[in-house]
Amino acid sequence: MTGSAMRTPPLFRDRPRAFQIVLGGVVPLAFGAIVGIVLGVSTGAYWGLAALAAIGGVLAGLEHRDGWGGADRGLVGGALFGTGLLVAHAIAGTHAKVSLGSFPPLLVVIDALIGMLLGALGGRVARALRRRASVSLPSSSDGG
Repeated sequence: MTGSAMRTPPLFRDRPRAFQIVLGGVVPLAFGAIVGIVLGVSTGAYWGLAALAAIGGVLAGLEHRDGWGGADRGLVGGALFGTGLLVAHAIAGTHAKVSLGSFPPLLVVIDALIGMLLGALGGRVARALRRRASVSLPSSSDGG
């Protein structure tokens, strides 16, 4: 892959405010709600969706300059995800197929911390990709 073919997403801070609210707030909350409903239905589906949420956390971090920005967004996204999960599960009124621990609200804190780490990973990857692209751009003009 040449330097000009490597692309990183636009920075989150450069997106319109409404898009930031939807992508940074509504999406993690709504996806957490879906996972919260599935929590009472299927263990496998729950873990599959949780893995998808983790991938989303890393991808969200790619929209930041570095790990710190990604970590901030991941912290908020993880907390919203966990909140959506617990609220939707409580509304559904089903028995959880996966343990929520002895104090389920702690899940919000755990999800926030995991989200922070995943977002930071995405931010670090984005920083590395931007550096690699900026280093390889000048050399691509020599026909390579």
